[in-house]
Amino acid sequence: MTVAEKEPKSPQPPPVPEDEAALSGRDRRRRKVKERFRGLNRFWQRISEGLEVQQLWEQFHREAHASYELYRKEVDWTPREHERGMRRAWRMARDLFWVIVMKLSPARRVMLLLALGVGLLGAVSFTVGKTSIVIDIRSLAFAILLVLLVLELADRVTMKRDLEIAREIQHWLVPESPPVVAGLDIAFVSRPANTVGGDYYDAFFPDPKSKRLLLATADVAGKSVPAAILMATFQASLHSFAQDSDDPLHLAERLNDFACTRSMDGRRFTTAFLAELNVERLSLRYVNAGHNFPVLKRATGKWERLERGGLPFGIDAQGRYESDVVHLEKGDLLFIFTDGLVEAIDPSNQEFGDQRMLDALGALRTETAAETIGALLDAVDRFRAGARRYDDITCLAVRVE
Repeated sequence: MTVAEKEPKSPQPPPVPEDEAALSGRDRRRRKVKERFRGLNRFWQRISEGLEVQQLWEQFHREAHASYELYRKEVDWTPREHERGMRRAWRMARDLFWVIVMKLSPARRVMLLLALGVGLLGAVSFTVGKTSIVIDIRSLAFAILLVLLVLELADRVTMKRDLEIAREIQHWLVPESPPVVAGLDIAFVSRPANTVGGDYYDAFFPDPKSKRLLLATADVAGKSVPAAILMATFQASLHSFAQDSDDPLHLAERLNDFACTRSMDGRRFTTAFLAELNVERLSLRYVNAGHNFPVLKRATGKWERLERGGLPFGIDAQGRYESDVVHLEKGDLLFIFTDGLVEAIDPSNQEFGDQRMLDALGALRTETAAETIGALLDAVDRFRAGARRYDDITCLAVRVE
């Protein structure tokens, strides 16, 4: 055995890729830096969902403004009207702080105040024998705040899941697609401001054997879950009463009687537009129960607003309603909408308004019913310029072909 065979072999380094082997030390460091930046970029894209910094700031600004408006409404500013200077600013901030704190459960309020108190202490020092020990307890305050954040997020996730279920149920209550009727082009769209909303739309034949097409659009006072529950109640009563009601007038009276028993003394009312269209004669009998006046755009370019009716459902059990009849012709467009369309606001809190809606409709020519709604919603989106929507928007359009 030779000496060379007795010597232990030194471990061989892993093979270096040819492209990396050709790099100098500086180039290798540059490559590592680039890889780290790519990793940071992937991380940023993940948490920002691809939004630009300006978009993130605008989103944060909208959410912060909405949160401030929510809390501000619950503060009694009257005692601060005659105060001035720093005293007024301090007390306003204090009042707002307590409104926010009282939104938490009692246990979480205690934890929040404890975290704030610990954070203000900063450091605690004590002596053990001859040794002086200083402990910075601000990390404890941070930990308490992190636990509070986790608890609040858990509540939010649970609520979001429940709202998603409520939204699915709400989708079951309205038609997915309009009925197919010869000579008519029908379309509808609904955009809730929150996960669920209080707007309702429908188009159906109460009696499949008849030629009576019932068109309905309604807006329940309020938002979110309470409005969604009342909307479901309205849907059930509408379909039940429509089967044995002679015309929209009789149907409106029955719906009002029903709503008055569940309106909490008129605080939970419902505006609605009900119309019965005879698809053979193209005669439309309608009742407007305190709803935004639908627009009937004639093929000649003239306008009509369908106003005849009465009070919203649920305000006055003794209220009476009136109906009216209009006749449709080829090329006519009936556009029904809820107040979320005309009350949409831009960043300066200016409303879209009826006139802008009429101008947008007037600019249309021979669009389909779906294209008509799309054009109106596009006009509203351009006007809003990113401002938050505070109300549901629902549109129903019928064009005579």
